[in-house]
Amino acid sequence: MSTGLDALTQTNIDAWLSGNYDEETKAKIRQLIDEGKETELTDSFYKALEFGTGGMRGEMGVGSNRMNKYTVGAATQGFSNYLKKSFPDKEIKVAIAHDSRNNSPFFARTCADIFSANGIKVYLFSALRPTPELSFAVRYLGCDAGLVITASHNPREYNGYKAYWGDGSQVVAPHDKNIVTEVNNITSVDDINFAGNEALITLIDEEIDTEYLKTIQKNSINPAVIERQKDLKIVYSSIHGTGITLVPKALALLGFENVNVVEAQAEPNGDFPTVVYPNPEETEAMNLAVNLAKEIDADLVIATDPDADRVGAAVKNAAGDWVLLNGNQMASLIIYYLLDAWEKAGKLTGKEFVAKTIVTTDIIDKICASKGVNCYNTLTGFKYIAAVIRELEGQEQFIGGGEESYGYLIGDAVRDKDAVASCAMIAELTAYAKDNGKSLFDFLTEMYQTHNFYYEGLISLTKKGKAGAEEIQQMMANLRANLPASVAGSEPVQVLDYKALTATDLKTGDVTPIAVGLGVEASNVIQLILADGSKVSARPSGTEPKIKFYVSVNAPLTSPSAFYETFEQMKAKVSAIQEDLGLK
Repeated sequence: MSTGLDALTQTNIDAWLSGNYDEETKAKIRQLIDEGKETELTDSFYKALEFGTGGMRGEMGVGSNRMNKYTVGAATQGFSNYLKKSFPDKEIKVAIAHDSRNNSPFFARTCADIFSANGIKVYLFSALRPTPELSFAVRYLGCDAGLVITASHNPREYNGYKAYWGDGSQVVAPHDKNIVTEVNNITSVDDINFAGNEALITLIDEEIDTEYLKTIQKNSINPAVIERQKDLKIVYSSIHGTGITLVPKALALLGFENVNVVEAQAEPNGDFPTVVYPNPEETEAMNLAVNLAKEIDADLVIATDPDADRVGAAVKNAAGDWVLLNGNQMASLIIYYLLDAWEKAGKLTGKEFVAKTIVTTDIIDKICASKGVNCYNTLTGFKYIAAVIRELEGQEQFIGGGEESYGYLIGDAVRDKDAVASCAMIAELTAYAKDNGKSLFDFLTEMYQTHNFYYEGLISLTKKGKAGAEEIQQMMANLRANLPASVAGSEPVQVLDYKALTATDLKTGDVTPIAVGLGVEASNVIQLILADGSKVSARPSGTEPKIKFYVSVNAPLTSPSAFYETFEQMKAKVSAIQEDLGLK
């Protein structure tokens, strides 16, 4: 064996080759060794997969840093041990769901077996289901925890494990760290109890579907509008994922009768054969849906990612050309519509709120302020929005919220981003616009004229493996140590450092603490506020080997005809900021 591997990587490899792992796994490790694939061996074994902002996620394959039977098994055994410590005197119940990815059904069943082997009652969805339905099921069934096997919108070689607590939200502190501690205590594959107890496993399906869909129907504010616009031409794609199980049903339940499914992407398939990335944020993933929309002269295109927690949308602009709306635009439109509709219905009492993440467009704050509705800004990750809902339950009513990465939530029946409910709401607000003689694009323009045109740019840099992780940490350290004196001609006036939990006024030097609570805790995020109102945010991703840089600018929109001129000016400004920061 080559000596090019570091000591920890070699120790982990030796443990897998000598431990009680199956022969197929050992044969694959030996093959990598014989072929001298040191980089792959290092990336597969240099650490164990950890819980981040979205749980555990990684490439499938052999190794301690890969998604496989044993890493999933160790996570579930550790999760089981923590649940038994947390609830020592009761019957513990867990709900499990999975998406359409390769190995997802196998991983879900493996988890069910391990939980049941540890005396835990399991409710296992009999087939693939959207992630938000799992969140709903945890609360509906009175479970103490839940999990879903999914890698969301990641490429086909990935899979993942999202852990949920009894309130239906992804685990947060202290549970996330405590689960990791228990997982790390699994020092041998022999510590994992794979022998399932069938008596403790119950399959669930249509009853949960029915109750979940009722909550989506309850979210609807203007059923009379839908009745008048029931022939609204909607194109929908599930991009080979779980959305096909419930999105068409949700739209039909609300009364939409002209839903056109992209058949080439309707069948669940973990190879995602029609796309490079199964992500509605990617133009390429939306092409088949947009092409169908052009053929039938549709009013709206919507598409969901594999586990149906994110949704992308496309509409016709003023010139009749199809354009994709980004996550900030759609989140803003949903809140703009919801608050206006709630106000017209006399439902705003001063005790309602919206929640979004700190890297999501600030136009939502302006919309909320105009209606007297609180807007809470949280760290990135919907578990933090769920934490705000949990903490304010019984004091303030959650209307809706979202994040720039195409995830939105309407109402509090679910405690995670919900593309099924979002598809229904997007269809409703499109129907509302059409009922008032407007397109969804007209509605967007109206919002910008009222509250300023906000535009956001994102640069995401992928840095894989151990070397990549170290490079990301160094980039964040360099940014903190070397703040620019000027960015695209504008002077930085404030720094918000969520790792140190400090806000620094660069004019006076005053440093004030960032309050912890309501979705905020220490996190490796830094934000730079410029004198002209622009904002730059930097954060390493918690679910992917990436570092992300967000830039936000805004300007008045004087008239609908000035839309694209203003848009181009702001794009140029974002580009200048990115170039000044060395990101281009």
